[in-house]
Amino acid sequence: RRCGAGTIRRRQVARCVPPTAREMAAIDAMPDVMALRSSMGEAFSTTLSMIVVSELGDKTFFIAALLAMRHDRRAVLLGSAGALVLMTALSVALGVALPALLPREYTHWAAVALFVYFGGKLVSEAVGMFRKGEGLGPSEELNEVEQSLKEGGKDDDAKVGRSFRSIAVQALTLTFLAEWGDRSQLSTIALAAAKDPIGVMLGGSLGHCCCTTLAVLGGKYLATNISERVVVGAGGVLFLLFAMHGVIAGTSG
Repeated sequence: RRCGAGTIRRRQVARCVPPTAREMAAIDAMPDVMALRSSMGEAFSTTLSMIVVSELGDKTFFIAALLAMRHDRRAVLLGSAGALVLMTALSVALGVALPALLPREYTHWAAVALFVYFGGKLVSEAVGMFRKGEGLGPSEELNEVEQSLKEGGKDDDAKVGRSFRSIAVQALTLTFLAEWGDRSQLSTIALAAAKDPIGVMLGGSLGHCCCTTLAVLGGKYLATNISERVVVGAGGVLFLLFAMHGVIAGTSG
């Protein structure tokens, strides 16, 4: 159909006008946008699942659960979740800095090696628990955290009117120190170095907030009713799956 005829409707003329340079650039960029969304979504889902499996029954989970039994739950939730989101941001920043210091290929295979190490270690611990008939009840970390909180808070009973701020600060400090150098922190650094950092940040933050909320609302009940060896085994299998995906996808994944 020829352009320029006076009887052609406006919308028909619009179809005959060639696309502008901006429109062509947008069309050319569509594959990159789709790839970015896929990469971000993969990083988000991977980090979210890793955090949920790692943090259930972890020391920070017990800290939030036990503090919520003694103090204002809102303050505990704010302090604990704030500490974990802050730790996630620091871990992602470290992960983003690594590729600037080392080639992406090195950081990718380092992340795979880290997942293999953690996965193998957790699976080995779970198998040992099954053989010895251990791990049917709660984790030993629950008793450790409970005892440390009792020793560190002997004077808390006298402070009936503790402020919201002081409780939140206590939860933030205890959680931040317990999370530093933890398995989930190292895994977050590795994921941020190998995958989309925004997806890792969002997935890690959401995962921590979900686990902390669960701990504050009913963590003590869950901690005493979830089998430790099942949680440890599931975490190990998940880490090994991450490692397998990294080997199959290669540095382009």
